[in-house]
Amino acid sequence: MRTTRFSLLAVLLPSLALAQGPAAGGADPRTGKGFIATPVFSAEEDRALLALFEGLRVADVTDGMDAVGLPNVGLMDPEVHALWKDTREFTHRFVGIAVTARYVPTQRAWAGKRPVEEYDKWSGDWYSTLSPEPFQDLLRPGTALVIDDAERADVGSIGSNNIMAWKARGAVGVVTDATARDTDEIATEKMPLYFRRPGRGIRPGRNEIESVNRPIVCGGVLVVPGDVVVADGDGVVVVPRAVAADVARYAKRILEGDKEGRRKLYEKLGLPKDKSVE
Repeated sequence: MRTTRFSLLAVLLPSLALAQGPAAGGADPRTGKGFIATPVFSAEEDRALLALFEGLRVADVTDGMDAVGLPNVGLMDPEVHALWKDTREFTHRFVGIAVTARYVPTQRAWAGKRPVEEYDKWSGDWYSTLSPEPFQDLLRPGTALVIDDAERADVGSIGSNNIMAWKARGAVGVVTDATARDTDEIATEKMPLYFRRPGRGIRPGRNEIESVNRPIVCGGVLVVPGDVVVADGDGVVVVPRAVAADVARYAKRILEGDKEGRRKLYEKLGLPKDKSVE
């Protein structure tokens, strides 16, 4: 545990440093300031960490979080659940490195009734200037895209088209504390999506992008870019980067012991082996 405390301090100290002293360059502090730093890791570092989590379940990782002294930390609200499940090959499961985005409810006026051409222009302008997807360039193989959205707005920021575009850039799964639309098509496309409920409307008139790759709250937990996100039928757990390797090593022991025990029970009961015990 001593190593864990030191590693956590290594993450917290840069954030504490941000909170000291006057605003840089004499800027007016009323313009706002972030106090939790966004760490940056290389693709090679991400791949090495993800290899430690390969095959791990949310339950195993949760046990690992207990073992490093972080019980109940990182467990998202169980209402954030899988849109679809594959109980044969488990393709709904994923492990990824967090890239984050935050959309907020708008305070701007609705378009109102206007000619279709003007409405289309208004909608297009909103997409391009107020509610775009500036996180796309940050997506790479192994990314878990985590979106904090306007939960009470009936808005489908995630749909069957853009979620596949994110997959093409390397995203292995998407998590949101809010909504998505085109859910039939997303389930057919087999892109892992964890969300709260369907949303039908489009972004224009409903939300705006607030930040990209900054610490957010999703499903009631802090998600810092670079954290490890694990999702399966039990829900979603977020592992702080500083303790991720220790969590994975403990979780691997839990998984291997579980498989060994269940293999013996399968044999005793005459059940054919499946992917869950391989």
